[in-house]
Amino acid sequence: MSNYLMQVAYNPEGVAAMIRSPQNRIEAVQPAIERLGGKVHGGWFSLGEYDVVIVASFPDNVSAAAASMIFSAEGAVKTVNTTPLISGEEAVEAMKKSIAIRIQALEGGP
Repeated sequence: MSNYLMQVAYNPEGVAAMIRSPQNRIEAVQPAIERLGGKVHGGWFSLGEYDVVIVASFPDNVSAAAASMIFSAEGAVKTVNTTPLISGEEAVEAMKKSIAIRIQALEGGP
């Protein structure tokens, strides 16, 4: 399973609905994430550009994209930004792979 950072910004109607009926929206979206085969690792309300951030794992990109679509389809969300996350080990592997390709390019290889 891959990890994703999901950043959600509410539109004015969504904020108004939360004020009328306060609830933990992170708990509210957890069942949808789980039905897609995902798992919520943590979620927080935040200040700034995004109102909520969630770290979740999904079995594939399609499931993560489906979660974003579900959140957007509710009509309370202005934007959902979904970012794939990689581990430190994967980052090191990418660094090693990039240097090998760079050396090859500098030597005039294909």
